[in-house]
Amino acid sequence: MHPVLFHIGAIVVPSYGAMAAVGVLLALGLAQRTARIAHLVTNQLWNLCVIALFAALLGSRVLLVAVNFRDLVRHPLWIFGLAMIHHPLLTLAGVLLGACAAFVYARKQRMPLAASADALAAPLILGLACEQFGALLAGAGFGTDASVPWAVVYTSPLAARWSGTPLGIPLHPVQAYAAIAYLTLSILLLVLLPVRRQQGDVAGFALMGTGVTLFIIELWRDPEGRGTVLHGALDGPQIAAIILVLAGALMLRERNKQSAGRAQQGNEAAHA
Repeated sequence: MHPVLFHIGAIVVPSYGAMAAVGVLLALGLAQRTARIAHLVTNQLWNLCVIALFAALLGSRVLLVAVNFRDLVRHPLWIFGLAMIHHPLLTLAGVLLGACAAFVYARKQRMPLAASADALAAPLILGLACEQFGALLAGAGFGTDASVPWAVVYTSPLAARWSGTPLGIPLHPVQAYAAIAYLTLSILLLVLLPVRRQQGDVAGFALMGTGVTLFIIELWRDPEGRGTVLHGALDGPQIAAIILVLAGALMLRERNKQSAGRAQQGNEAAHA
């Protein structure tokens, strides 16, 4: 595949970074549309997205520097190579930091949390789809050995250097599986948003859909460096996937309980 998308003189533009940037731009653009559908102030949702993105990028890079601080002291020029490093735990840390920053901003601006989460669901999943397509080009998060006709073979030394991708071996294009699944989920969430029964439904389904996708995709993802649980029965991302599904189910359950409670109060008031 193509870890380097193109060159501008001596400047290298990596495919992963370029596609991640495209995903961010598409997500920001789509969020403006979903904000209107969810009856939110578009400027507030735009600011929330920018703050969350900045927190996620800055926080994940600072964490990476902290973990590798001793090596960077000995080799300062390695700091320029940090942008090429991609790891699921690093991504998880960035997501958590971004979510915390978004929550703080939303509470400070008194934005409705459930409606904001609904508006952000489809754009965020679309961004994930673009990120996974970039990972496919770069060889990051590569799949297991495969004998299927659509297997991919990486030959670029940069893929091996930046992502540890094995060269010359047919692999499952697991990143493409993930990209297609996330794109489909994003479209479904976008269709669901205008017809949702109550605020929070879209966000709950997004959490569950993302968790199911992540769990299944990991079956074809190379387990190297992803952690193992229960003697290798599960890996780290699959544990995160289970948590996402449970969180989504809990969110839907709580919203349904609240809706049922309001309906019961309305019936009692009508009879009174």
